[in-house]
Amino acid sequence: MSESTLKTWFITGASSGFGEALSTLALDKGDSVAATFRKPEQAEAFTAHASGRALGLVCEITDEEQVKKAVADAVAKFQRLDVVVNNAGYGSLGPVEEISAEEVRRQFDVNVFGPLHVVRAVLPTLRQQRSGHILNITSIGGLRAFPGTGVYNGSKFALEGIGESLALQLKPLGIFVTNIEPSGFRTKWAGESATYTEPRIDDYKSTAGQNMSAIQGYSGRQPGDPVRAAQAMYDVVRLENPPVHLPLGKAAVKGAREKFTELLQELEAHAATGDAADFPAGE
Repeated sequence: MSESTLKTWFITGASSGFGEALSTLALDKGDSVAATFRKPEQAEAFTAHASGRALGLVCEITDEEQVKKAVADAVAKFQRLDVVVNNAGYGSLGPVEEISAEEVRRQFDVNVFGPLHVVRAVLPTLRQQRSGHILNITSIGGLRAFPGTGVYNGSKFALEGIGESLALQLKPLGIFVTNIEPSGFRTKWAGESATYTEPRIDDYKSTAGQNMSAIQGYSGRQPGDPVRAAQAMYDVVRLENPPVHLPLGKAAVKGAREKFTELLQELEAHAATGDAADFPAGE
């Protein structure tokens, strides 16, 4: 690969899953990678992985000052950032009525405010360069909701909206934004990375409870391959006109189609009611 096509990445949550797969692929392709970890030994091992092209950083993305320092260290090391990947996150599953307020705040702190810290920290560099690409790892759960995942859905819907707005705001500056929307992949998301608030209220056991059991039972058997997902993300940042949305996995593609078909049908069925809420013409 020519020097001009090599990129510098900043990837959060690189200890496993998509972050690990993408960091490994980018380094194997000759790119440079600054990646965040929660444990110093993980960061040190990553830095030693590819001499001069890998930088492991200890960073808790909910801590804005740590995020600022990690980004500053990455820029100091590599002098630029080409791709920023908001990957760190987790799923908090359970009936909306039963998940504690503390857990809801933690979910949004990690899945929404963490990525916001990263975006705010990297944008001065990207704006100065007049180039760059931000990938937000959202979820098909950022496009459509499921029983028992309402708080998680809310956090990912929020990140989707932030990404869409940023795409419009930053494109004139030469900076792209893509929301990556995976379905079920063989990561730790449904296993040790998730938190489960099991329904105690009988009314929710046949909806939220059943879906949560299915998610847990599916862990480790999901059809999605993180390595192939990493390749898709590696490829999308090299497109001349990348998409704002990229569902990954057959279930995500199918789910997105179903969501927008259902939404359009519902819209048309009630369009007259919506139109009638405006003042009549001329008033």
